[in-house]
Parts: sequence; structure tokens; C-alpha cells
Amino acid sequence: MNLIGQHSSRSPETAEEQQLLAAVIVTYNSAGVLPGLLDSLSQGFEGVARREVIVVDNASQDDSVALALAHPIGAKVIPMGRNAGYAAAINAAAAQLGPDANMLILNPDIRLLRGCARALQEYLSDPSVGIVVPQILDEDGSYAKSLRREPSLVTAWSDALLGTRLAARIGTGEIVDDPALYQSGGPVEWATGAILVVPAATRRKVGNWDESFFLYSEEVDYLRRVRATGASVVYVPQAQAVHIGGEYHDNVFLTALMTNNRIRYYRRHHKMVATALFRLSIIVGETMRVTLSSGHRAALRAALGL
Repeated sequence: MNLIGQHSSRSPETAEEQQLLAAVIVTYNSAGVLPGLLDSLSQGFEGVARREVIVVDNASQDDSVALALAHPIGAKVIPMGRNAGYAAAINAAAAQLGPDANMLILNPDIRLLRGCARALQEYLSDPSVGIVVPQILDEDGSYAKSLRREPSLVTAWSDALLGTRLAARIGTGEIVDDPALYQSGGPVEWATGAILVVPAATRRKVGNWDESFFLYSEEVDYLRRVRATGASVVYVPQAQAVHIGGEYHDNVFLTALMTNNRIRYYRRHHKMVATALFRLSIIVGETMRVTLSSGHRAALRAALGL
């Protein structure tokens, strides 16, 4: 087991400090962004006594694996041998770690700010907490609106007819736009899966991530299952990380995949008529914006099943 850093001098250690906190990074042709994340881990894990770094690679064709192995942080690499998807990579790391490790799941385009992991770890001793997420910052230093409401007909039609920004502002869309919550923190329904901590107790209760989603909506599904156990998803603004991300906006394949998985997720939890209305909301919304970008056209084709 490759550990990074040294044990904290603080004594005595609390129960959560005695548990391993493993950074799990899922890569796929991530050579352009992975070194920046690995460089940020030393400051990001400051104050964490037991830590490990695992890079799970989905058959990258670039130098992702070589960069991970060469980096002084001492990452362990798990080669998937195929592009197995985000959830499958997380499950592979979980199997290697065993049931008693806390997992800090990271996209490779995340950058941890100083003390981020420690601030998240402080919440793990509370048995009512099932997932912990930090404040995500954009590259300009402003906070990203990373918090979400559970998908519903209200959120879907609000986003479609009003646009995501206005729907968020008036509190009816899927995106949460509540300055007080982003400043003070608290329980949320779900948050984007680019960075989150899954405590060992949650892993044991909830089990594996659903690999059928491949990419997108897997975090919505997992966090719903966490809430179903009675545990909460907690947003901690004192923990901060920068997210470079947003690749799906410029990638029609990823946009279509996201749209398909939104519908698949909703269909899993709702009846046929409700699902048809949910799909229709996407069709209407994307039709209204079809001339704006190739992404809107790709989402419309996906919602129509073309």
C-alpha cells in the first residue's frame, strides 16, 4: 500500500483519523489534467493522518498511467484494461481497498485547495452523515453551483421552459441557487460527482455503484440510495476544490449520453406516464434551443431516441 505523507503529530487521534482516507481518481486519456490534481494532493491532504492515492485507468491511450506512476505522490495504479466507465472504476478501487477505508472520489480535473480533505474528514464521525461534498470553485475563484435537487417533473419542466439559470434563481430547477446554503453549508439532495467523500460505513450499507450508467447519473443514483438508508448528504463550504471540467458542453457524444442517462434514471423510479412527461420536457427545452449549439441538437436527438 502506497501511503502519502506522514502521520499527524496531533494526539490522540479520533476514530475517523485512524481510518484510511483513499483518494480514488478515475482516468481516461487524462494526461492533460492529471498532473495538476496529483500536484495538489499534498496540500489538499494536509492534516490527514492516513491517506493513499489510487488511480484507476480506463484504458487510456495517452500517458495517463505513466504520469501517475512517475509522480512523487506515490500513486497506486489499477489498470481496468478497457473503458469500463466511472462507476466500474470506483468499484474496482473499492474492492482493492476493502470495506474499512473512506474514499475521496475525484475527477482528474479537480484541484484540492489546502486542507480540503481534512475539512471533509471531520464530518465522518457523525453516523447520520452518508456523503460529504466540498465547495467547488470555478477557475476564476467563484463558487460553482454544484448542488442539485432530485430530478422531478417540476425541475425538468422549469429548466425546459424557463432555462436552467432562471429556474435555479427562483428555486424550481434542478440546480440549487441558494447563496446562504453555498455560504453556510448543510444537507442537500445530491451534488455533482466530481469530488465527494464516501465513508466506510456508507460503503458497507449501500454497496457498489451502479455500473449500468457508465457515465453520468451514477452519482444521482448512488446518492439517492444513500439517502434511502436515512443518512444525509452534507455540503461543507469550508472544504474547497477547483474544478476545471465541463467537457460535455463541447462533446456531442457526452451530451447525448448525459441526456439518455437522465431519462434512464428517472424511468427507474417513476411510472410510464411520468417518464413520458419527463422526456417530453427535455424534447421541448432542447427544441427551443436547438439553434444555439451542437450540444442542444445532440441532446434533442438523444431524447427523441434518434
